Amino acid sequence: MEFQQKAKGEKGMNETIQNMANLLPYMVEPTITAIKLFFLTLLIGLPLGMVLALGRMSKLAIIRYPIQIYNLIMRGTPLILQLYLIYYQIPKWIQMYDPDFRFDRFTAVVIGFSINYAAYFCEIYRGGIQTIPKGQYEAAKMLGFTKGQTFFKIVLPQVVKQVIPPLGSEFMVLVKDTSLAHVIGVAELYLFSTNQMATRGSMMPVVMAGIFYLIMNWIVEKCFILLEKRLSYYQ
Repeated sequence: MEFQQKAKGEKGMNETIQNMANLLPYMVEPTITAIKLFFLTLLIGLPLGMVLALGRMSKLAIIRYPIQIYNLIMRGTPLILQLYLIYYQIPKWIQMYDPDFRFDRFTAVVIGFSINYAAYFCEIYRGGIQTIPKGQYEAAKMLGFTKGQTFFKIVLPQVVKQVIPPLGSEFMVLVKDTSLAHVIGVAELYLFSTNQMATRGSMMPVVMAGIFYLIMNWIVEKCFILLEKRLSYYQ
């Protein structure tokens, strides 16, 4: 009896491993889509966030207040609603002037993610810049540095060190948020796994997707740990 139970257990385990192996080739493409979305969001969102941060600290109210409102809207409303608006509503407004205008689904997702995360990056950058003592600006001015030289050679290297931990957290959230792309039909990892779950009647595809997200976030965490060590000379 015990032998039969053990044999059944081994058979079930072998079947599970086989099913996982069969799924893996089909998960490559949606995983690549999620990774592409992750990197394109950073490519656009990180520099845009810095521009917004500098504008957010501007002495000109005409620049500062619109950015404050922008950040409030982007951070205060769900990303899902923003994706719906960008993909379904904005094209309708543009088509009033250009009837041939169309939005590719993936492009719409990249734009939505980029402008949303730029608002978060903006506040992270701003917090980092404001931690730099004003005395350093005054000392740089006395040494003959221009404002640009002061920012890029003195302030920015220190800001990078300050913002690494919160940026790391945002990067990990972004990895998970790529699953929201499914709301407008982008075939990424989450959408694939839920479709497979419905087809197969098994939780295995979703569990495997969760493992993929976990591995990606583990890589992100390790990268930021190494980066923090490289920048430890600022301590």
